[in-house]
Amino acid sequence: MPELHPTTDLVTFGETMALFASRRTGPLRFARDFDLGLGGAESNVAIGVTRLGRTACWAGRVGADEFGDLIRSTLAGEGLDVRAIPDLEAPTGLMIKGRRTADHVDVRYYRAGSAGSRLRPEDLDPSLLRGARVLHVTAITPALSESARATVRYAVEEARDAGVPVSLDVNYRKALWGPDAAAAWLREAVGQADILFATTEEARLIAAEVPPEDPAAVARALAALGPRHVLVKMGSRGAVEWSDGVVSQAPAYQVTEVDPVGAGDAFAAGWLADWLEGAEPDRRLATACAAGAFAVTSQGDWESLPSRADLALLGRSADGVSR
Repeated sequence: MPELHPTTDLVTFGETMALFASRRTGPLRFARDFDLGLGGAESNVAIGVTRLGRTACWAGRVGADEFGDLIRSTLAGEGLDVRAIPDLEAPTGLMIKGRRTADHVDVRYYRAGSAGSRLRPEDLDPSLLRGARVLHVTAITPALSESARATVRYAVEEARDAGVPVSLDVNYRKALWGPDAAAAWLREAVGQADILFATTEEARLIAAEVPPEDPAAVARALAALGPRHVLVKMGSRGAVEWSDGVVSQAPAYQVTEVDPVGAGDAFAAGWLADWLEGAEPDRRLATACAAGAFAVTSQGDWESLPSRADLALLGRSADGVSR
């Protein structure tokens, strides 16, 4: 077989949904006005990588409806290679976001039987998978349906067979599957991943005996299962990276949080973008923390993802005014 040259830096796939965000704080039943947007862990990462100067492709199923059109046009407008398959038999999934109190965001999903949950292996172009520089998957997609789980398995096998590194973000969603089912899938999947992103809580699904108060020990334990790079996300306490036996740590940036949803996706995007650049661990970990900080500074799952120029803003200590 002739050698394949990379067609894009990052390839990912999964479900992206239409997002209705209430403009009013309080119970959703009293909401009258909503902002319409979109959100999905994998597409969030793809947008973040593109904003930071790399190329990315997102694939998935969307409904043959206005929300599906919104997803296709928005992602294309962000510079992604969009492989969105219109499903004539199922609608685009919905995500409703409210703020019950000023400090608590409530996210509800309406995705059972959605177009995105009907993803299947034949929806993915094998040449795209085999020509990527990295394949990024999450543990959300395999929880959607048996066909979606088979699609993840197929994609990972194609990538590994072609020597393409596999990136896995745990991204555990208890509304989709219980901890036992998630843990069983993850313990197998982690052994096939080259790059692993997890919070300390998510890490316990994979290695329950690891004390969460020692993130470096968590990273080492997860690395022992196969990944070459392990990123442990600790929120306001920063993050730890284990790469090739070396442990690095970076503090979180102090910003005013507006919306916490999407911070983990932004972190993964920042790290992957710098890894694709060939950056050293300290730099890519700092970029990941900066991207995560930017993500929480405004409403929306991905709208505040930074460009390279934006990253310098977090290091400024003046009056916060750009002129």
